[in-house]
Amino acid sequence: MQTSSSLADVSTSAAASSSTLSVNTLVRPLIASLLERQAELGIAVQRDAHGVTIIDAGIDTPGSVAAGIAIGEICMGGLGRVALRAAASRNASDEWPTFVDIASAQPVLACLASQYAGWSLAASKEETGGKKFFALGSGPARALACKEALFDELAYRDVVATGCLVLEVDRAPPAVVIEKILRDCKLQPRNLTLILTPTASRAGTTQVVARALEVALHKAHELGFALNDICEGSASAPLPPPAEDPVEAMGRTNDAILYGGRVHLTVTGNDEAARELARALPSSASKDFGRPFADVFKEYEYDFYKIDPALFAPAEVWVSNLATGRTFHAGTTRFDLLRPLWLEEV
Repeated sequence: MQTSSSLADVSTSAAASSSTLSVNTLVRPLIASLLERQAELGIAVQRDAHGVTIIDAGIDTPGSVAAGIAIGEICMGGLGRVALRAAASRNASDEWPTFVDIASAQPVLACLASQYAGWSLAASKEETGGKKFFALGSGPARALACKEALFDELAYRDVVATGCLVLEVDRAPPAVVIEKILRDCKLQPRNLTLILTPTASRAGTTQVVARALEVALHKAHELGFALNDICEGSASAPLPPPAEDPVEAMGRTNDAILYGGRVHLTVTGNDEAARELARALPSSASKDFGRPFADVFKEYEYDFYKIDPALFAPAEVWVSNLATGRTFHAGTTRFDLLRPLWLEEV
């Protein structure tokens, strides 16, 4: 019989072995597939003046949900699986027809070391020669630059000659930002791939909804749960159509996770910590729970940092403890809130 102490040893061993994984290496075949399927996926590929590969997945191209699924797996550093699923609910009033499913056997690396949009990239009007630029970079190239304190906590750094960064933007980054990315990642231009996904596009909406597991990992980290104790994770969230207005589109993607997201985490350690994680993790722990995210965003003057951090979480959570075999559950989905926002009955 495997004891809790031996399970802890297994967890430590798994964490040690995960440090040898290169998220930028793992995504190379995924990027190659994306490039080969560009006509099918409705995306466009070009080289900029530097020689950087830029993939437009929705700015001047139609993009597609399928492109968003592929980009979601790239965002996870090749350590996660993203898939589209048709709902099988018998009661259509409680569900939505299409879901995004996510799973990872290395959720900490996949979600926090790669997928999390944590790299702030900005340029002033003077630097761009026109409009100021701001974006949060996500994807495996973050682990090359390691500009965030999070990487010190993860004790993870990727050191390879190729990198890929995903930007949720509606225009291409200016030269000064691209030069910063190249410099911080220590990459030659021909070895950098940038993927651009406006939220108000099919690919953009899909790859954001595919962050349901990452949202849970980020909140678990904010709650102080031991990341080494998180062994595996899976999640699902409903996929709405993108809205034409960028703020409304952003609101829909957040609402999909806050009110329709379900997450199952497998952990080790003691039951008290697992139970407390399940209790504190759902979005219902926030004082702003119950309102459309676009309304909350407007109330806080379009400043993400003013919003209650507890809101950024899935609606429903299960936490299973490998050490004891017990599972703890909290929260509930609220499709009664989502359907009036997304649906017109005819």
